[in-house]
Amino acid sequence: MILADKIINERKKNGWSQEELADMLNVSRQSVSKWEGAQSIPDLQKILKMAEIFSVSTDYLLKDEMEPENPVTVYNEEKESATPLKRLSLEEASEYIALRKKYMPMIALGCFLCITCPVVLIFLAGLSECTELLTQTAAVAIGLLWLFIQLSFALYIFLTNSGKMNKYSFLEEEIFETEYGVDGMCKERLSDYESTYTRMLTTGVLLCILSVVPLVICSVLEFSSFVIICMVCLLLVCVGIAVFLFTAFCSINTSYHIILQDGDFAPQMKKKNNKLASLDKIYWLLITFIYLAYSFITQRWDVSWIIWAVSGVLFAVVRAIASAIIKAD
Repeated sequence: MILADKIINERKKNGWSQEELADMLNVSRQSVSKWEGAQSIPDLQKILKMAEIFSVSTDYLLKDEMEPENPVTVYNEEKESATPLKRLSLEEASEYIALRKKYMPMIALGCFLCITCPVVLIFLAGLSECTELLTQTAAVAIGLLWLFIQLSFALYIFLTNSGKMNKYSFLEEEIFETEYGVDGMCKERLSDYESTYTRMLTTGVLLCILSVVPLVICSVLEFSSFVIICMVCLLLVCVGIAVFLFTAFCSINTSYHIILQDGDFAPQMKKKNNKLASLDKIYWLLITFIYLAYSFITQRWDVSWIIWAVSGVLFAVVRAIASAIIKAD
């Protein structure tokens, strides 16, 4: 048994992941992966440390002819040591980040259009109640026409831009290795972008919080229904701008974490997120159906937007419960 097999054997015997062993040795997970794939050999200090961690002798680790007393074969059932991981070069990492910077603002625009699509309908419906220049039927007709035009444009943006990064979709879904220089480049850029990320994130959060203030004030002071409706429109626009900032600018920060495979994109989290992806799709498809069904049946487009706000809060709860139930392999 060679050193690579012994490292895998002992790690699995102790029930540790590659990342957990890497933390104990103060190295990257990629280093452990290369050792186990026989692509590189740890230095003497790391071998001594592993012998201490595994409670085995250095002779056992270094001498191929020495076999463990109680060999463990569970690792043979896994693919991580048998199937070579995809490798991300410095050129590919730079291209991926450039694509995110180029296309995510367009995706963000699509999100903004989806959130604000009822604004014209809500405004015209409120206006029709305050003036005789516009009937309610005409207001609803114009508002719905604008809503579908805006949604169609948003869908066009999603279809024409989301596929541009399919080449690198594996980065968010699979475990991969990075070539020399990639991690250093990402950490440097991440540090440089930190101030911009913090500024945009703070602005977006403040917009979400402050967007409800005018509506609450107008409701408490008993302003006219038309003024309250205008405040609802303002709320949707502010939330739309906030989502635009989150998607367009904060996603750049996310791209660095994706490449570094940390936080929500650590190997264990990727496995769990893959399992949760189907739940997310089902949830939002159901919410969309409920929103459209309620809006068309009641024609209360001026209040049905609340479904999205409530759904957003409930989604966090549902996601947290599902995440606690579903365990990564």
